[in-house]
Amino acid sequence: PKLIKINQLCRIGAFSVVRCYTKDGIVLGKNFSLGAYSSLSNGFNVFSSPGSLVIGDDVGIGEYAYICAVAPVTIGSDTIVGQYLSVHPQNHHFQDKSSLIRHQGTSELGVNIGANCWIGSKVTFLDGSSVGAGSVVAAGAVVTKAFPENVIIAGNPAKVLRER
Repeated sequence: PKLIKINQLCRIGAFSVVRCYTKDGIVLGKNFSLGAYSSLSNGFNVFSSPGSLVIGDDVGIGEYAYICAVAPVTIGSDTIVGQYLSVHPQNHHFQDKSSLIRHQGTSELGVNIGANCWIGSKVTFLDGSSVGAGSVVAAGAVVTKAFPENVIIAGNPAKVLRER
């Protein structure tokens, strides 16, 4: 069975879509807010990898967000996110030049955003990336790896600027 668990005081902006394709489900915490024109899903279709999307309590995500959780994606409680968030917990293999890239498979490591984070506008999280609790991610950053708690990161690829 497919599951979308929506807790109390959940607000989904106009023209947004929440799609659950796999049995691992989607959990939206209490007092969750999603901006208009956003798309949340836990996979591409019923044949995709078993993904899950878990968003904690008191999380706000701005307009035009895109999260396709073909692998586990978590966003901790009390996190605020600007417009145009982009989360891609999948990466294509491409090492074999004699084979089409689309035939070489993918890896799905997931993405984790800790609690009490501030994620700026137009931030992209790629497969295997994470930020620890209490961190700040500057607008326009591309997060490609794991970062500890309580740091400020920025850039493409993102790097630590300093501790909070």
